[in-house]
Amino acid sequence: MPSILLVHGYPDDHHVFDGVVERLAAGRHVITYDTRNAGASRLTGNAADRGSLAPYRLELLVEDLYAVLDATGTRRAHLVGHDWGSIQGWAALQDPRAQGRILSYTSISGPDLGHFRRWFRTRLRSPRLWPQALFQALRSWYVAAFHVPVLPDAAWKYLLTPRYEKYAGRKIGDSGVRGLQLYRANMFRSGGAVPDGGYPGPVQVIVPLKDPFLSPKLVSGLESRFPRVEIRKVAAGHWWPERSSGDFAAVLDRWMAEHPDGAG
Repeated sequence: MPSILLVHGYPDDHHVFDGVVERLAAGRHVITYDTRNAGASRLTGNAADRGSLAPYRLELLVEDLYAVLDATGTRRAHLVGHDWGSIQGWAALQDPRAQGRILSYTSISGPDLGHFRRWFRTRLRSPRLWPQALFQALRSWYVAAFHVPVLPDAAWKYLLTPRYEKYAGRKIGDSGVRGLQLYRANMFRSGGAVPDGGYPGPVQVIVPLKDPFLSPKLVSGLESRFPRVEIRKVAAGHWWPERSSGDFAAVLDRWMAEHPDGAG
């Protein structure tokens, strides 16, 4: 039975995929989980200290992903990531353990951090590409804002969480506050591990053209390290996988049928 692992983003938990799980579960082994300190996943002891960024490092999120595959007895799986789940997915894909274990990867609305940084550097070196860098920087304003002490935490607790829960139609509890550490631990990190090894297998990048956070132009250059990348554009916003779960499930069904063993 083919397996598929779905990794959620911020400020969500695994319930963001409930609609697509319902549609894919027949005849497939579908795995979802709450990522580190989101939803029902709670850090304990020293790791629970909100002042500590170490537990949120990207390399530990990758360890968690492979631990989930091990715990569910999953030898090989198609990997799917949305938002921060997609960022984790890109990193997991470039881990040596991916060879022969990750059959394919589908990314939605979450860039590979190594590619993201390289994309910016390339544009800053070329004046004709400066507008692309500027427009993406404007889209990413919240990343810098999340590094401000106290204020983003209060905003999520008292303002943003109720608004988001009304929009999504489901509860997220304090995941919005807890997940701020993802940005603080990884986005402006000096040194450290940002995987940069590429991946030879099939990669599908779904680009919601109405995503307010990511420019469609960010996919430029991905083929240099992901030679079998395919770009699929959808006329939708950031939360397309949940808002249009039927369409999303159909896309994943076709993709897995085309690449049943990572080939094709």
